[in-house]
Amino acid sequence: MAEENKTLVAEFVLTGLTDRPGLQVPLFLVFLVIYLTTMVGNLVLVALIWKDPHLHTPMYLSLGSLAFADACTSSSVTPRMLTHFLSKNHVISLFDCIAQFYIFGSSATTECFLLVVMAYDRYVAICNPLLYPVMMSNNLCTQFIGVSYFIGFLHSAIHVGLLFRLTFCRSNEIRYFYCEILQLFKISCTDPTVNTLLVLIFSAFIQVFTFMTIMVSYICILFAIMKKKPEKGRSKAFSTCSAHLLSVSLFYGTLFFMYVRPGSGHTEDHDKMYSLFYTIIIPLLNPFIYSLRNKEVIGALRRIMKK
Repeated sequence: MAEENKTLVAEFVLTGLTDRPGLQVPLFLVFLVIYLTTMVGNLVLVALIWKDPHLHTPMYLSLGSLAFADACTSSSVTPRMLTHFLSKNHVISLFDCIAQFYIFGSSATTECFLLVVMAYDRYVAICNPLLYPVMMSNNLCTQFIGVSYFIGFLHSAIHVGLLFRLTFCRSNEIRYFYCEILQLFKISCTDPTVNTLLVLIFSAFIQVFTFMTIMVSYICILFAIMKKKPEKGRSKAFSTCSAHLLSVSLFYGTLFFMYVRPGSGHTEDHDKMYSLFYTIIIPLLNPFIYSLRNKEVIGALRRIMKK
């Protein structure tokens, strides 16, 4: 009996968003539309920035990188969730589970640092416009983007490496719609205290550091706008900053609740709602928040369509 209890789990079962049969098809249709819109919005933005020389500037290079990270975040979670809505087989292998977490974790961490790059770019452009070519050249921006992706890959690799110290032999049921790392800790038959502590420490440091950096940048921007801009330009700058801050607030708000304060009395349904925001809803909103009212992006789209 003891040997049977020690049998290691090689695959998991994802319970999904809900177990109500009547909601599976409607939810499939809703999330299919969201996913297709997300991919079209983000990949069209990436293609526009890559194709149009007018958009080969630090602002749009970082925006294109953010759009690519959002597409990766959504693609790491949504396709499998869609198949589970229409299938009774919710099994995922241990390798696929870890790969799913790695792609999601890398993209989410990368996005934190890309938002810092974008905030710094706006800070330099508004507060030090004369020094902009020196303080934020294309080469420097590309280096910042590369560092952002490297940190994202490294951060997830650390947690994936530590996952291999855990064994899963009690239950193979993950009461979630994707392989979220805290849910894996719950079903581990090895003490996950070290893993949980490191997730808390790394998440708190990364999120607090990047969020505070973004906030400081935007506070400086707001002061500069109040001092220098005429009324018409001021309202436009405020509108742009408020849209960016809305995206940042939604993204960091849900991440804080999930990874900086785990175990604080949230129900599983609340955790799923937070996860839906940063895995599916925010990647959908970002391309529209950052580019819908951007005249240069709209102009690039028109030029491509004419060709």
